[in-house]
Amino acid sequence: MFDPSGPYADIRQEVAKLCRQFPGDYWQALDREAAYPTTFVNALTEAGYLAALIPEEYGGAGLPLPAAAASMEEIQLQGCNGAACHAQMYIMGALLRHGSTGQKARYLPGIASGEARLQAFGVTEPTSGTDTSALRTVARRDGDRYIVSGQKIWTSRAEHSDLMLLLARTTPKDKVTKKTDGLSVFLLDMRAAKQDGLTIKPIRTMMNHSTTEVFFDDVPVPAENLIGEEGKGFRYILSGMNAERVLIAAECIGDAKWFIRKAADYAKERTVFDRPIGQNQGIQFPIAKSYASMRAAELMVHKAAALFEAGELCGEEANMAKMLAADAAWEAANMCVQTHGGFGFAEEYDIERKFRETKLYQVAPISTNLILSYIAEHVLDLPRSY
Repeated sequence: MFDPSGPYADIRQEVAKLCRQFPGDYWQALDREAAYPTTFVNALTEAGYLAALIPEEYGGAGLPLPAAAASMEEIQLQGCNGAACHAQMYIMGALLRHGSTGQKARYLPGIASGEARLQAFGVTEPTSGTDTSALRTVARRDGDRYIVSGQKIWTSRAEHSDLMLLLARTTPKDKVTKKTDGLSVFLLDMRAAKQDGLTIKPIRTMMNHSTTEVFFDDVPVPAENLIGEEGKGFRYILSGMNAERVLIAAECIGDAKWFIRKAADYAKERTVFDRPIGQNQGIQFPIAKSYASMRAAELMVHKAAALFEAGELCGEEANMAKMLAADAAWEAANMCVQTHGGFGFAEEYDIERKFRETKLYQVAPISTNLILSYIAEHVLDLPRSY
């Protein structure tokens, strides 16, 4: 059904082999306990996949973004959940692109080896949502350190990360010319911060995503942990956000392929009224349409990844890739449940778990509506709507 000799076939084959060690019952057990996939993350770390984008000089694989996207797609295609893995790939981009030589030498080798996890991204806040320029977490300079006060929400994997990429306001909003100015990026050592003002509160959600609320009560951060220049942080995280969209779009393609394969296999095997249900066009057509939608979205994902890797502007393509792939995955998820009927709701089939997981990407890391607003304003030159 899907070409095994496509781009980065060798990586896909090795990822698939690793994923076979973590079948459905592994994920079902984690889901029941709302537990973090520690064994899975450790296996991927040891195999080098979480260090895919880190240059070889720092102990990583030095692979391009399309290769990392292929590995994330394969994880989802094999029925696993890459949500605990993709963040480290794109978060470290700010450090790699804008960090000092000393910062990279200090942190990247440990991240590559798995000695330190960088999986937490402290951006979204309860009152600002997607309006990053309105965030209220502040970092006040105090000698050779900054003092951070505020709150973040939907900070996934914070309980299982050693480091956090944190965005905070260092210049009040009313003292900057442009509202996105005055924001700075810090690499926060959460191991130290937990002993000095950092509190993490888990949030239970409809899927097992290990997400949290994080509170900063005068948390000290060494000034040497400032990434790049003070006040330029918003620009630093934008390129990382494009990488995030590409990687998650690739995951959505993997999810869509999983649902399509699951539905097609079941439709050929399930017999009702003395005939396989896949013989009925009412079953055939939704599967075929899901396949066509997935293939179209896949092309945009490949284009966005290629542009990013070439250093070209890719905001339009990255956003469209994420939207189209998320829509294709959600269409396939609904189709798969409908094809299986009542069995689609049974835990043992994994469909209901994957159904809940793939719904997330209609909303995060950026909602479909915000992507449409971006396209309208920045591509079609329509008046700004917000």
